[in-house]
Amino acid sequence: MDLPGLTTHDGATHCSWRQSAPEYAHYHDHEWGVPVGDDIQLFEKICLEGFQAGMAWITILRKRENFRRAFEGFDYQRIARYTEDDIQRLMLDPGIVRNRAKIVSVINNARRACELVAETGSLAAWLWSFEPADAERPARVDLAYWTANPTSIASIRLSKALKKRGWSYVGPTTMYALMQAMGMVNDHLEGCVFRPEIERLRQRFTRP
Repeated sequence: MDLPGLTTHDGATHCSWRQSAPEYAHYHDHEWGVPVGDDIQLFEKICLEGFQAGMAWITILRKRENFRRAFEGFDYQRIARYTEDDIQRLMLDPGIVRNRAKIVSVINNARRACELVAETGSLAAWLWSFEPADAERPARVDLAYWTANPTSIASIRLSKALKKRGWSYVGPTTMYALMQAMGMVNDHLEGCVFRPEIERLRQRFTRP
């Protein structure tokens, strides 16, 4: 019998959400929780997590390639130069989520990212400085913990720091989702075959 939050498929046990949509299998197995240290990849993750607010992640995942095309690969230096004409272009793009506030937020956050990189040298290094200490991490990650903790002390700190710098759509829940996605925390459930693999990747990862 599968434990809560886990399911067995083809002889391997995974987080059960992996089976809820065809696109989730690759995302769960090869992306979610894998440490990321590239500035542009991290900026993309921040933006897509912001677009997810109030929506299902599968909607964003299915449109991700469209987002990448529309936002020029999430090159924040390019996006920082966007004008009202670009906002109108994006609002007419049926391949993305046409939410003006979220589109404007991406442009704002690109400008803030340029400022942060100019000041500190690296978006990745700045973000990873918010990695929670061992004492802040749960001894076990099960469905009950995962369901009851959509934020963390570290994600609240990160959210406040970004908001202070003028970023938007970076609330604590959104930032916790970012931390899960970028490998800052390993929230594959206990018993998921990929949890130990992600932990090995995290141990080998050189923090920027």
